[in-house]
Amino acid sequence: MKVISTTNAPGAIGPYSQGYISNGLVFTSGQIPLDPATGLMAEGIEAQTEQSCKNVLAILEAAGSGADKVIKTTCFLAEIADFAAFNEVYARFFTSKPARSCVAVKDLPKGALCEIECVAEA
Repeated sequence: MKVISTTNAPGAIGPYSQGYISNGLVFTSGQIPLDPATGLMAEGIEAQTEQSCKNVLAILEAAGSGADKVIKTTCFLAEIADFAAFNEVYARFFTSKPARSCVAVKDLPKGALCEIECVAEA
């Protein structure tokens, strides 16, 4: 196993890694929409979805992978009413249409509106 670490995505806010490479696969931790440069979150589901996607892709890039190698994503929304707006932004980043689960949850860390994690080929 190899730990993935990049300054192009937010550092872990708990006792976990940004991701791992194991047996030819990349596993990312869930990425909320923190801007890695400022530590701040933009307002609105569209902007937050875009930043979460950028954060996941930065981890994949650090692992030598990319959006075209994503097998599965798991997406968490603070409000299921944001599903359509989330999908519009998400579709621009994950054009290969990987397998996906998307659920609404009670709360996300730091009051985020969305969180995305994925599994990809290394």
